[in-house]
Amino acid sequence: MKPFDRTQPHNALPLLPPPVELESKAVLKQVIAARTALAELNGAAKLLPNQGVLIQAIGLQEAKLSSEIENIVTTHDDLFRGFANDGEGASPETKEVLRYQEALWQGHEWVEQGLPLTTRLFEALYQVVKQADDGVRRLPGTRLANPATKEIIYSPPEGETVIRDKLANLEQFINSPSELDPLVRMAVAHYQFEAIHPFPDGNGRVGRILNILQMQSEGLLDVPILYLSRYIIENKGAYYRGLSGVTERGEWEAWVLYLLRGVESMAQVTRERIQAVLALMELAHEQAQGVLPKVAVRGILDVVFRHPYCKVRFLEQAGLGTRQTCTKYLRALVSAGLLREETVWRENYFINDAFFEALSR
Repeated sequence: MKPFDRTQPHNALPLLPPPVELESKAVLKQVIAARTALAELNGAAKLLPNQGVLIQAIGLQEAKLSSEIENIVTTHDDLFRGFANDGEGASPETKEVLRYQEALWQGHEWVEQGLPLTTRLFEALYQVVKQADDGVRRLPGTRLANPATKEIIYSPPEGETVIRDKLANLEQFINSPSELDPLVRMAVAHYQFEAIHPFPDGNGRVGRILNILQMQSEGLLDVPILYLSRYIIENKGAYYRGLSGVTERGEWEAWVLYLLRGVESMAQVTRERIQAVLALMELAHEQAQGVLPKVAVRGILDVVFRHPYCKVRFLEQAGLGTRQTCTKYLRALVSAGLLREETVWRENYFINDAFFEALSR
């Protein structure tokens, strides 16, 4: 058998499904553990009085972490402040992370409409993430290299027709009825998308968005709150070894186990995060009742937790009163120690530091 050549376009990338046994005993055992953790996460999420609070906050955190994998770095402060201002005045890095969050939400809405995961969606996500108007790669010469040594580590398929044919096969694999467990299918699909590497840039971020969309479309998650970027960052070497192991030696079991362990790990982390947020929201409600009109407490806290960098305008938009009244509400929460007021470029923010801490715990 001819050895794999990393420097040559991998147009011979095999179609799916792989001609191997994917559901070994070890894989099936890990599937059970991952599915148990997902079920517990779903149960915890249902306890939240407003799931939108967590969808938005965790989505922004995922956008930040997923972008860090591509060396696009921003701070939590810059990110949430940028989100509060619709990106106005934000750094280029923060704007790129916010575009990732926008793509996440667009994908979520796509799945909510019951639409299949298709090349059309892949291209739409890429266009949002990269603020581009092109799509699948047309030009030859794409090579992935080690950033330190510049050594070529992989050459994806070339030619628009070749790439689109492989994407069509991927679509069929994702959307057709299958006896494979959906989590195993997700792991296989993630490898294949990254191996096809269909776009000039942003493939990693689009691929990680597709992970959550696939879990959602399969009914494994009610809302998009589980992401794998943190797990990949903490196990980055194993991630790239797993990808190359499949490409060069057909080591599917190790790759599938890696992704399944990631699902289990991040489901547990996210469930703990939800429990911390729930406890914080209950405590905040008790404290706020002493300084706010009882009729408005829930509505005000909902806005404050949706927008950790809160502005008076957000309360006004929620119909909670005039500007003067809403300012009074937020300053009452500051006096109770629930928020911190800070002025940045003549803009007043009311910052929910405890929420940030609960998210990062």
